[in-house]
Amino acid sequence: MTTTNNQRFTALDVFRGMTICFMIIVNTPGNGETTFAPLQHAKWNGFTPTDLVFPSFMFAVGNAMSFVMSKWGNMSTGAVMGKIFKRTIIIFLLGYLMYWFPFVRQNDAGNIILAPIANTRIFGVLQRIALGYCAASLLVYFLKPRTVIIISVAILLLYWPVMLLFGDAADPLSLHGNAVLKLDTWLIGENHLYRGEGFPFDPEGLLSTFPSIVNVVAGYFVGRYLQKKGNTFEGLAKLLMTGFVLFIIAYWWNLGFPINKKLWTSSFVLNTVGLDCMILACIIYFVDFLGKTKGVYFFQVFGRNPLFIYLLSELTVIILWIIPVGDLSLFQWIYQNIFAHAGAYIGSFLFAVTYMLFCWSIGYILDKKKIYVRV
Repeated sequence: MTTTNNQRFTALDVFRGMTICFMIIVNTPGNGETTFAPLQHAKWNGFTPTDLVFPSFMFAVGNAMSFVMSKWGNMSTGAVMGKIFKRTIIIFLLGYLMYWFPFVRQNDAGNIILAPIANTRIFGVLQRIALGYCAASLLVYFLKPRTVIIISVAILLLYWPVMLLFGDAADPLSLHGNAVLKLDTWLIGENHLYRGEGFPFDPEGLLSTFPSIVNVVAGYFVGRYLQKKGNTFEGLAKLLMTGFVLFIIAYWWNLGFPINKKLWTSSFVLNTVGLDCMILACIIYFVDFLGKTKGVYFFQVFGRNPLFIYLLSELTVIILWIIPVGDLSLFQWIYQNIFAHAGAYIGSFLFAVTYMLFCWSIGYILDKKKIYVRV
């Protein structure tokens, strides 16, 4: 049995598309207070299906890297560095500008003024993807695979004592006393941090970005492995077993270094990489081995324009929130006058699914016109 690169790209598009699809659903409930538990992040330690979304996207970034490495081999080092840094800067800036959007605000006098950069969040989802991609790309381009693996293991092992030593002595892994918060506060100040926890703390902080690099590296090596041995049942079985072993190790490590998405702990990395390996293996089995491609196009639409659709989903929500309709925002008006009638939880979920389908429709139009936004 043989598997072509196009087929493997189909499986990757489906995996990436499923990630984006779920990401939009969990990011845009009609009412955050009435959201089903599996569609919420764990409050602190612990794990929910929603916690798998972001690391899966980083895993997919690494997986895609493995398919372009052959092109890098025919380019000069300078050209490769240019591509890596250009892509890193563009993605980072897109993330930063997204948090600054709509760039203006209304002051107390009712005048429209430029939103102060001094209060803009610096780190975030796209910023972490940019930094993770950059670090992983440099590692796999300049170093031998064995060395990259050793460095990745070292990052996970060292992150544990760093968090324990530099966090608060009483509780170094607490929300208010962790080393991630301390470094970000010292480095960029509270005004540039995320405030979704009720106080300045960024779950995509600089220190916790280091273990996230391993998610990208893992995706890269899985992609390489699939290109060499993914066309056999033995190769697929080994991928499943590897994922299961990582999953088990993660839950043993959880006893000493809890699985925590907001700190991106080392056990969280192994847990998510393990799950991603098993999920990707299942997708490849159904798409490539059994040829069951019915319905996969839905996810391919997301997977072919992931960055654009993600930005579209985030920016459109911001616009819906800033457009007033009476005493409500347009976002709240749509939810309360259309979806809330289905019930608090069901209505909130239906709003999210409908919004996801709206984003899909834009992606569908782009795909039919063969428009693919790349950076």
